[in-house]
Amino acid sequence: MIKVIGAKGNIQDIDLFFKQILNLSKEYKIVIQVINADVVYGKNHLISASQHAMRAFKQKENSTNSLAMEILLYASGERQIQRAIQKVGIKKGNVNIALVFVDEFQENGKVSDTIVGKILENFKLTREDKVLEGDIKTLRKFGITKQELMTVPKNKHRNLILEKVAMVDVIK
Repeated sequence: MIKVIGAKGNIQDIDLFFKQILNLSKEYKIVIQVINADVVYGKNHLISASQHAMRAFKQKENSTNSLAMEILLYASGERQIQRAIQKVGIKKGNVNIALVFVDEFQENGKVSDTIVGKILENFKLTREDKVLEGDIKTLRKFGITKQELMTVPKNKHRNLILEKVAMVDVIK
């Protein structure tokens, strides 16, 4: 089961934040990935990235040792962790966040609204799914060129991100 939500908050200590995310991930026995929502173009962007990452693990074609990191690579459209973090990693301060929850390969997962609520409360985040809605600025931040934007009608812009996610399999 994959669940994607948007949130806003203030992160002052990135290392502590990720340490706590990892601890909660272990406690709830789920995968939690946190991504800069300013480079996310809709929930389908992250659902697709998660599905690709899960498939890579199932087919033993994963590049990393954790599903969370594999999701990060696919979500960024990059193959190198360093570049992925630079592109879609969260920064210190007031941020828009995309949270991806995956109940490891379970169809009827444990990612309940209660768990999501506890995590939001723990980090003093406010749920705001609107931060996941992308626009042309989002696409440009993601690295989509003006030329690429001109190849598809506006109502198909989301496909450009999904294409970048899928291309990660090709550039392995």
